[in-house]
Amino acid sequence: MAKQPGGEAIFASYNVHKCVGTDGRCLPERTVEVIAEIGADVIALQEADRRFGDRAALLDLDRIARIAGLVPVPVANGHAGHGWHGNLVLVREGLVRELRQISLPGLEPRGALVVDLDLTRGPVRVMAAHLGLLRQSRIMQVEALLAHSGGDDRPIVLMGDMNEWRHQRRSALRPFGSHFGPMGRGVASFPSYFPLLALDRIIARPHTILGPVEVHDSPLARKASDHLPIKARVSLEGAIDA
Repeated sequence: MAKQPGGEAIFASYNVHKCVGTDGRCLPERTVEVIAEIGADVIALQEADRRFGDRAALLDLDRIARIAGLVPVPVANGHAGHGWHGNLVLVREGLVRELRQISLPGLEPRGALVVDLDLTRGPVRVMAAHLGLLRQSRIMQVEALLAHSGGDDRPIVLMGDMNEWRHQRRSALRPFGSHFGPMGRGVASFPSYFPLLALDRIIARPHTILGPVEVHDSPLARKASDHLPIKARVSLEGAIDA
């Protein structure tokens, strides 16, 4: 992929739904093709492993590296899968400075990854999460993520499936606004065959580094998962001083 202008990098988030498409078929190779279509420099995946049993990995990481140029940030998870509570971060070019694997509060087992990266376009802290189905759990999970969002002056990109469709005062994501700037209504990414709800989000601090968030809406993406991927250009050059 050609270098993006002005120190920009493409960040993306994609709930791959355990590689089960809207046709009910589990086709990991189809998911890999969608990941390659997106052309991201950094992508956060959710539901990348099976949920039960040995939580086996579903994606062929070697194939992703060959056709998409992305490699995983390795996690310690104690099972056969690649991710942390299904969360996996893939990176095109960069050095991992620090990784934190967070267990999020709530009734369901949920987690998040906090990765400090030195990319070719600049340093960044990536926060990748999949929030719970219950609103009260999401409220606690947002607070937990905010507690891990400080520490230095790295710009932050937080992304994932937030499972929140409400807006303004009713939204569990509202506390993010005071730390990341205006949340907006997001872009509809669910369900993939007829998107109505903005469940997937990308936000940044400072918010000025984040370009418009878009869905990656291709015929293959509409079949490969019940979520469409979302993506945005992020300007990291000089972001520490922004």
